[in-house]
Amino acid sequence: MAIKVGDNAPDFTLKDQNGDEVTLTALQGKNVLLSFHPLAWTKICGQQMKSLEDNLLRFQEKKTVAFGVSVDSVPSKKAWAERDLGIIKTSLLSDFWPHGGIAQRFGIFREQDGFSQRANIIIDTQGRVSFVKIYDISQLPDIEEILNKIKN
Repeated sequence: MAIKVGDNAPDFTLKDQNGDEVTLTALQGKNVLLSFHPLAWTKICGQQMKSLEDNLLRFQEKKTVAFGVSVDSVPSKKAWAERDLGIIKTSLLSDFWPHGGIAQRFGIFREQDGFSQRANIIIDTQGRVSFVKIYDISQLPDIEEILNKIKN
């Protein structure tokens, strides 16, 4: 079952595309957007991640840190971010091992496919889930909807 609004977000530590560790509880006091995408190197996933980078200043104005999350390995995420997408400032987190472990804890892992749902989850400054939306795999999330859901 997918995590619901009002639930406490499960803590985690994942590495980003640069190998730096990101721990959810270390971000308490800020809003956090976890933008789950199925797989790197795919068109819609690329557009979804670029929308995070393109709106970085708007996220910062809302005291929000946005992360892309998928089951891809750190080296794959790094190559994709640098060579294909031109992402420099947005962290793309690797939920590689245990495979999809964080997506499983959030209840959005597609066991039959081996990757997560396409989903956006907003965690408020207190560590509670304030927004959850799961999208069709072929649907590009509306970044304006996400930005409007973040409370200052």
